[in-house]
Amino acid sequence: MNTPRGPVRPHLGVRPNPEHHPNPEGHPNPERVGAASGALRARQAPGVVARLRRRDRRRLVGSVVALSLTVLALALLRVLWGTFQVTLPDFVRILGGETVPGASFIVLEEKLPRAVAATLAGAGLGAAGALYRRALRNPLASPDVLGVTVGAAAGVVVATAAAAGRLGGTSELARAGSALAGGLLAALCVLAAARGTGGERFIVAGIAVAAAAQALVAGLMLSLSPHDLQAATVWIAGSLNGVTWGRIGLLTLGLAVLLPAGAALHSRLSALDVGDDLAHALGARPRLLAPAALGVGAVLAALVTAAAGPLAFVALLATPIARAATRGAPSLPAAALTGAALTLLADLTAAEVVGLLFDGARLPTGVLTGAAGAPLMLWLLWRTGARAGEDRP
Repeated sequence: MNTPRGPVRPHLGVRPNPEHHPNPEGHPNPERVGAASGALRARQAPGVVARLRRRDRRRLVGSVVALSLTVLALALLRVLWGTFQVTLPDFVRILGGETVPGASFIVLEEKLPRAVAATLAGAGLGAAGALYRRALRNPLASPDVLGVTVGAAAGVVVATAAAAGRLGGTSELARAGSALAGGLLAALCVLAAARGTGGERFIVAGIAVAAAAQALVAGLMLSLSPHDLQAATVWIAGSLNGVTWGRIGLLTLGLAVLLPAGAALHSRLSALDVGDDLAHALGARPRLLAPAALGVGAVLAALVTAAAGPLAFVALLATPIARAATRGAPSLPAAALTGAALTLLADLTAAEVVGLLFDGARLPTGVLTGAAGAPLMLWLLWRTGARAGEDRP
């Protein structure tokens, strides 16, 4: 009987694999198993991230499409429904150039301009609110809260008072220019008072500038003639009544230039979400990006104010509603479409629904937006205070 002499040695040049050969306790080597699983997760990570990005992109595109359809439906409803109703075939004929007795004038001079102006004004304010909120990283940051829209309104009132008694009054171009000057001046005053674009100091400075501009508007309106005072009183509340195709043309031209610039800045502002120091380390320029975004937002708000008056809280309302629609993803197109939908809904309610409920009464559109925005602002203040209290030790 042959018996083995000594221990069995492995073949020379062959190294046993510790993943297949158990350790003395009979279990696989934990270090090698952990390293293998970590390498597997590292190889799978890029694919998981890519799938998550595609899913978020699909959700964002779906939300933008849904908001676009909502805006289109509200615009059609604003034109077709109301005290004077128009059928869809008649509306198509009017757009084609035909004359429909009793309907063409009302559609082309009253209903359609208001629907187009509401869409453009809401889009401009929604985009401005998105830029302000992302640049300042504060839920209360918007052009109407920080005095830009009131400053633009003060510029228009100054131009109106200066043109008092002049034949023809203030032209549309002068109106837009005065609003732009007033809005930018208010934004510069806020930047100078806050000494930067960060912290709660900026919000407080904006509220102070807004109060000063409001006092200037109230004082100047006392010097207007009865005719100009009546028109200014309705306009200062935020009204689309009497909007002209000339104002719509200037607003369209401004949005065609500013919305793409705002979208580019809004995308680059994502670097600031990690903080100014880390964003600067990653190659971003917070000191240039934030003021540029605020400047574009101020110009957007000023142009809208020149066309439709200060529509209160549309910029403040649009961004949180848009983020809820996109499940938290910041998107300037979504905010612009949300602002357009809110303005259309407010104008439809103020001009038609209120008239049906209260025997022909009509309200300025800004009254409805202000009534809706005030509770939201109080809720944002409460939530911000609650979070600050939780962060304290």
